[in-house]
Amino acid sequence: MKKVGAEKRRNIDFSGAVRGPVVRPALGKTKISIRLDNTVLEYFREMVDRAGGGNYQTLINDALLEHISRRSTLEDLRQVVREELAPYGAAPSSKHAGSRSSHRGNSGR
Repeated sequence: MKKVGAEKRRNIDFSGAVRGPVVRPALGKTKISIRLDNTVLEYFREMVDRAGGGNYQTLINDALLEHISRRSTLEDLRQVVREELAPYGAAPSSKHAGSRSSHRGNSGR
């Protein structure tokens, strides 16, 4: 069997070549390298398989956008509640107001 090796020299003219990606990313998109848990990748890849095709990276992006939107809405709601309670003397707290463990005297109730 003949062993195939790389050619030592090839006459390729790179004088007109341009550095950079072969396919430019869509406007508003940035190519990055990120480390995700295998469980996360498996979940989104399985979602794509069950749907009959698609792009798992798009699903991850959509999930992250939804998370940002939800967090933004939650922060807006908290701000409105603070503003509405301010006239009643409710002082903003640096701790989570909804946490029962931060309240005293709740044991046995």
